[in-house]
Amino acid sequence: MAGKPAFGGYTINFAGRKETVEQVFGSKPIPPSQMTKLLWKYVKEKKLSSK
Repeated sequence: MAGKPAFGGYTINFAGRKETVEQVFGSKPIPPSQMTKLLWKYVKEKKLSSK
């Protein structure tokens, strides 16, 4: 599957990021749905995705 494009056509690159999980998601437990929303918010703010 090396040549297969990413699901949805997005490529996300976290190389060089120094943020911790707590900095992205916070220190309180959150449900997976909220985690997904926060992760995409972070990716969009930092412009880490490309098609």
